[in-house]
Amino acid sequence: MNVNRRHLMTGTIGAAAVAMVASACASEDGGGDGSGGKKVGIAMPTKTSERWILDGNNLKDSFEAEGYEVTLQYANDVAADQVSQIETMVGQNVDVLVIAAIDNKSLSGVLAQAKGQEITVIAYDRLILDTPDVDYYASFDNTKVGTLQGTYIVEALDLANQAGPFNIELFAGALTDNNTKYFFNGAWEVLEPYVTGGQLVVKSGQTSLEQIATENWDGAVAQERMDNILSNFYNDGSVVDAVLAPYDGISRGIVASLQGGGYTTMPVITGQDAEVESVKYIIEGLQSMTVYKDTRALADTTVDMVVAVLGGEKPDINDNETYDNGNKVVPAYLLEPVSVDVNNYQEIVVDSGYIEADELA
Repeated sequence: MNVNRRHLMTGTIGAAAVAMVASACASEDGGGDGSGGKKVGIAMPTKTSERWILDGNNLKDSFEAEGYEVTLQYANDVAADQVSQIETMVGQNVDVLVIAAIDNKSLSGVLAQAKGQEITVIAYDRLILDTPDVDYYASFDNTKVGTLQGTYIVEALDLANQAGPFNIELFAGALTDNNTKYFFNGAWEVLEPYVTGGQLVVKSGQTSLEQIATENWDGAVAQERMDNILSNFYNDGSVVDAVLAPYDGISRGIVASLQGGGYTTMPVITGQDAEVESVKYIIEGLQSMTVYKDTRALADTTVDMVVAVLGGEKPDINDNETYDNGNKVVPAYLLEPVSVDVNNYQEIVVDSGYIEADELA
């Protein structure tokens, strides 16, 4: 199974956003010829992130290519709306639910309904917690995402040879997303020894997950927090040397804050998802790196899971230990993330067809 089409941004940023939303809306109400009589419901979290639009479109196209009838819905980061959408899909007697949860603890009730109707539930890239009614998990190695980000900072600052101290600030994703802790823990395992040893200094003192979390992964929220950090902790002439940012939208919010604070040369800034605007930022020197996760491959993996399940077979699994959702260890298939910067973006994201070269012009 190969999905090579990406519905991506073209032209100006404003026109691109309109095109993306139009593409997403056009794909929401289902389709396919329903051959075999099997139905798949897809619940995506939001249209505000490029990657979720791509995920939804890739999944829908792939399932329809297999002959399934598909319902695709976005809940715009409102957990209650996602619950309602899933309830509707259960009422439509779908055979499988593929869910990228907004709130990983809000779905127990509706998933119990699904299980009562023998609907298979696949958690898509975000583990759903505190329920026995999740059958499988398809994602990337989320701890490695953080490891790649932390390692990039260590190497960019040459901490093996430079005593520092260097100033670093930490950002994490939404607390409602189970991946947040994996991303941060992977990065912190790399960075914490340098903080303890004094080569890295968190001037804000904000190092706990609760302190550094970013509601809804919102770049504007990250920008506001970075503004406050600069005002309160960097008003003595000191500068930020590195920022751990878990996602490209957050990274761009941090860049906006730093530019507003007078920075013309950016610190080392990490990211995730290889969004077009952030790859442009990398080329321009505004963002240092991003972690690329090929959503086409994740869609392929998820479709293969569903094909196996609906064919009465066990899907391929490569992790039966890591993802305990508080009720059970959920069988998972994990893909490998890749670190991308100015030195390899052409090979990794352009030559592979993930991003078209003219989108970066």
